[in-house]
Amino acid sequence: MSVVEIKESVISSGPARSATAIPASASWGEHLTGLGTGILRYGLVFLLIAIGSTKFFAFEAKAIQPFVAHSLFVSWLYPVLGLQGVSNLFGMSEVATGILIALRPVSPKLSAVGSLAGIAIFLTTLSFLFTTPGALVPGSDAGGFLVKDIVLLGAAIYTAGEALRSAAESSRP
Repeated sequence: MSVVEIKESVISSGPARSATAIPASASWGEHLTGLGTGILRYGLVFLLIAIGSTKFFAFEAKAIQPFVAHSLFVSWLYPVLGLQGVSNLFGMSEVATGILIALRPVSPKLSAVGSLAGIAIFLTTLSFLFTTPGALVPGSDAGGFLVKDIVLLGAAIYTAGEALRSAAESSRP
């Protein structure tokens, strides 16, 4: 092969390499998006079921009492259901929400309902930041404990959108 042929080979192979690099990159992007969506969804499911399950124990009912007692939205539940009853209600709600979100492969509509319930749960718990005395004080254990729900709220919003989009696509003729 002459020098001219080598240069032409290098020049002509340049664009071909970048053209194949773009689809490979897009393919990796699709794989990473799918992996991330699955981890986000089933990580949310795991946390809802795990944290919800603890609500059936007295230690957790006592741990959430300061948050619930100061809430404008849910404090009224204590006179109606009592300390453990309120915690049990929250636990059942969180576990049911996790199960519904997990149903995405079977029923995107039910999964969307679960994600929408998750949004309501995390908006409620985030409201505790503003209603629990001292929660927003720097170094507060309560604030540090609740602030993670911002990420969980984002996960619930994303999974709701994804499941609603999938449900709409599957109902098209």
